[in-house]
Amino acid sequence: MAAVIHVDMDAFFAAVEILDRPELRGKPVIVGGPPDSRGVVSTASYEARRYGVRSAMSCREAVRLCPEGIFLPVRGRRYEELSRQVMEVLRQEGSRIEQVSIDEAYVDPGDGDAVEVAGRIRERIFSETGLTASVGVAPNKLLAKIASDRDKPDGFVVITPGEVDAVLCPMPVRALPGIGPHTAGELAALGIRTVADLRAYDRGLLNLSFGRRATELLKLAYGEDDRPFETVHETRSISTETTFGEDVHDWGILRRQLAGFAGELADRLARMGMRARSVTIKLRFADFRTVSRSQTVPGGVHGAADVVRVAERLLRRVERLDKVRLIGLQVAGLTDRPEPVQLAFDFLSESKEVEPRT
Repeated sequence: MAAVIHVDMDAFFAAVEILDRPELRGKPVIVGGPPDSRGVVSTASYEARRYGVRSAMSCREAVRLCPEGIFLPVRGRRYEELSRQVMEVLRQEGSRIEQVSIDEAYVDPGDGDAVEVAGRIRERIFSETGLTASVGVAPNKLLAKIASDRDKPDGFVVITPGEVDAVLCPMPVRALPGIGPHTAGELAALGIRTVADLRAYDRGLLNLSFGRRATELLKLAYGEDDRPFETVHETRSISTETTFGEDVHDWGILRRQLAGFAGELADRLARMGMRARSVTIKLRFADFRTVSRSQTVPGGVHGAADVVRVAERLLRRVERLDKVRLIGLQVAGLTDRPEPVQLAFDFLSESKEVEPRT
């Protein structure tokens, strides 16, 4: 493959909110929940990011950093709607796409000129949705992702084979996809802060410090990536959860929350034309102990009534229902074919999982 295109929507959730409410343009928009909640930030506009607000940060920390921030709830269905429009543009312009997330994908330009295809994609996304995307073109997926991140928002960067060393060497190692803050800290302790430092570091000492990871780190440093396109992804499960503002002790509140979740997941199953073979609920308590209960359902479930009936049955099997901090619901084992139901007995399996306190 001569080139890969990486398309990354700019602050996607926040951008959709601003698209629907133009009066928010230029303001620090934070999507994720009320400022006094125990939820986390899903996306922040670039104005909010200037205050240090980042995805996965607690909303309470976000409001501390950005008191003037405008906090908005997540509107999953609206984001999915815009995502489908964006991905349809990519399918029409490329020969293959690999969707990585709701707002990110790789595109194989096929026999077309990669730069021209990328330019059309960028223009069409804006003209057809009103949203901007940052686009990168490079010899492989790793470098294309680096390219799309270099000039955000609304960027368009091309990295040719001859430019790889000039682009990579000055970069901090933390900017390489696949190197998180922990690994970056370990590298910094060895005096490795840039990609050039990593390339120049003694191979034997790198192996002593990182073992098998040393080879992967060096591949990143040299921009090597032989991952193929993965154009088919089987969706095995869908889920949703929420963190309560105050600990919940009331069965009725928990049941109503599960009923709302069941409706949401049933709607998504209907749009996908699927049914689910199993249902799982998750509860996290004030002391951060987390339990889950799962049930396999012969014949599967697809309607909201079926999902909530199983979810309530699982809820009754939880020994403790006080001080609930978080509740979640998942349907898994998705299939587009109904399974035969065994008539004589209700063959149900239950599993319990306990996570350690963190």
